[in-house]
Amino acid sequence: MLEGIAQGFQVAFSWEAILFVFIGVFLGTIIGMIPGLGPISAIAIMIPVTYGMDPTIALVMMAGVYYGSMYGGSTSSILLNAPGVAGTVAAAFDGYPMAQQGKAGKALAISAICSFVGGTVSVILLMMFAPVLASVAIIFGPPEYFALMLLGLTAIASLSEGSTIKALISAVLGFIIVTIGIDSQTGTSRFTFGSVNLLDGIDFLIIALGVFAIAEVCFLILNRKQKLSGLNNIGSLKLTKEDFKEMKGPMTRQSFLGFLLGVLPGAGATISSFVAYITEKKMAKKPEEFGKGSIKGLAGPETANNAATSGAFVPLLSLGIPGSGTTAVMLGAFLVLGVQPGPLLMSENPTVFWGIIASMYIGNVFLLILNLPLIPYFVKILKVPRPLLISLVIISSLVGVYAVSFSTFDLYLLVVFGILGYFMRIFSFPAAPFILAFILGGMMENALRQSLTISGGSWNIFLTSPLAMSLFVLTTLAVVVPVWRDRVRRQKNQQTPIDM
Repeated sequence: MLEGIAQGFQVAFSWEAILFVFIGVFLGTIIGMIPGLGPISAIAIMIPVTYGMDPTIALVMMAGVYYGSMYGGSTSSILLNAPGVAGTVAAAFDGYPMAQQGKAGKALAISAICSFVGGTVSVILLMMFAPVLASVAIIFGPPEYFALMLLGLTAIASLSEGSTIKALISAVLGFIIVTIGIDSQTGTSRFTFGSVNLLDGIDFLIIALGVFAIAEVCFLILNRKQKLSGLNNIGSLKLTKEDFKEMKGPMTRQSFLGFLLGVLPGAGATISSFVAYITEKKMAKKPEEFGKGSIKGLAGPETANNAATSGAFVPLLSLGIPGSGTTAVMLGAFLVLGVQPGPLLMSENPTVFWGIIASMYIGNVFLLILNLPLIPYFVKILKVPRPLLISLVIISSLVGVYAVSFSTFDLYLLVVFGILGYFMRIFSFPAAPFILAFILGGMMENALRQSLTISGGSWNIFLTSPLAMSLFVLTTLAVVVPVWRDRVRRQKNQQTPIDM
């Protein structure tokens, strides 16, 4: 192992690797800022470009694009409320309110530092525990995934910004929308109303950009007389000791949690960032500050999504199993370049295995060096006059959605979800439970049906799995404990002291 690590750093510190890592992270940052492109499209485009290149150098560059896109996606989430990458949706919950309050510089600085810490810690964990964690990831079958997704859904109440009933209504709406399209098991169409355009379902990017970016545009247009002072004041980039104290806990916790969730095939940066946000809100002494510009609410998901990108390489490198759409394209790139990822990669081709991992150290340093000096230029976007800013958001959203499917029908859907997001905002229906239910709904349904297919329709498959049962117990506690706490708190408030 030590010999392999030494080989990896020897590759990573070669001038070719350094150059292509820089190119990869720079392209990833730019691509991440543009809604609709994302790392999947970028890596797919680069596959033919890398013909004839050394496989290690080519894969190092593609890996740089992958984790670099997380940095870039956070920038558009914080400044424009337009998530460029699915994994940066949670960054908008508190990052955008900070920008509105005139703290855009601070928000981007927090994002850059937390991303660097999460990425660096996860690379260390990847180097130390990749083979061991790969064997743990295999344990998760359909029953365990269903139990894990169910545990994630208990966080819906935590994501509510007031009424829990409204949060549950938003979640149900998310579940309904994710069922649209062809049923993968029976082949029957569901809720398509005879439209051919809905047979493939609705893409997550349409939902995210509609509910966040277009809804924000609608709000700005209909409230154009309202002054947004924060847009003219970008604030200082400097972080105080108090800021670092608030960031310390989320950075430490979510570096590990984000990495572990990234290891699980199918979880990825999106779920990791939501889990991080929910965890930090539940642990916070002042949870009411979340959604209004909380430093912890931004630091948690920003650390987790970058930690998860490194974690996603564990099943890819050690097992040859892609854990997300991006790593699936990466797997194709491996095969095109003549490299077979899997259990034998570490022994048969250690230069590739350890070279990719070692290059991530350099990549994270490059990203920090690139992003911190560029923050003053990024935040100038907020100084653009409001009509131009609105036009910029609309055009980038339309181009992003159209670039994915080349379908004008998806543009109409984007407008529909933008209007839906606006009314949700007006009537105080939180968007976060809606997004979470949409993400988890499809995974839950597939895991449930796969489990029942394996067991021949018997529900005992969930009871015979110790890991699934443990997750069910945690789910029960996550539901019962808050209710019990509220009841105890109410009883204490009702007991008034008697004056003698």
